[in-house]
Amino acid sequence: MRPQAVIYATLSINAALFVINLLVAIPSGSRAVLSQAIYSITDLAGAGLILWGYYASQREPTPDHPFGFGKERFFWAFMASFIAFTVAGFIVLITGIERIYSPTTISNPFGGVIVVGISLVASVAGVLVALRELRRSRETVQTLMESAHLGVKTIFFQDLVSIGASAVAFVGIGLVAVLHIDIADGIAACLVGGLLIAGGFVISAESREFLIGKSIPPQVARQILAFVERDPRIRRVRSLQSMMLGPDDAIIALRVNFIDELTTDHLEREVDLIAAGLRVEFPAIRHIIIEPES
Repeated sequence: MRPQAVIYATLSINAALFVINLLVAIPSGSRAVLSQAIYSITDLAGAGLILWGYYASQREPTPDHPFGFGKERFFWAFMASFIAFTVAGFIVLITGIERIYSPTTISNPFGGVIVVGISLVASVAGVLVALRELRRSRETVQTLMESAHLGVKTIFFQDLVSIGASAVAFVGIGLVAVLHIDIADGIAACLVGGLLIAGGFVISAESREFLIGKSIPPQVARQILAFVERDPRIRRVRSLQSMMLGPDDAIIALRVNFIDELTTDHLEREVDLIAAGLRVEFPAIRHIIIEPES
């Protein structure tokens, strides 16, 4: 999957949506349309942070960071979710509450309906870009959700939430335009704010797991054990510990029980062969520690 393609598409879409929504929200006074503008600009900032995290993670290891900077992507994905969901959600919620307590007539509500409709279509387009990239890499939505690609998952989740938020805003401003229910504008903004806050908690909770040191997926661990224990000179793997250092970077530590007949030289050569084989079979396992027993 090409995460840059998804990120750049999100940046372009949200930059356009922010300008369009803001140009309608300010003169009309619609809080539902303003909620779309707020979410677009915070989504834009979030995508920028995810892009920064992607390039920051490509730095070479240093003595202070011997395992590289892969977790930069986890950190900036967390920051993106916090800004795009939580911060935007509270701002939108406050503006919606203010409009409920002080409902006013919205000028040109049909313009708001059109703009929010455009936002809805653009959000769907963002999801389609992500799905296209998944097809290119022969992945599915399920594999994406189970993967460590937090940045892409955050953007994909943002687009899904944006579809829901745009639909709510569309109904709200539509009620104002057709039935002249001015309070519907504020209610829609509140619902959008609540949806964003809930989404922020969900994606932030997942980010936390990777930031504090999540292990590799259980199915991958089982595959590693099966691969190593196929070697006739190995009795069994006593333990396997692992940690994700980035979406495509992990460290594993194996405690391996070898047959008794191996000399020290043979053990060293066997350890090197196991490590080399693992790197070929599992390219994402970039750091391998093997503790031999005999």
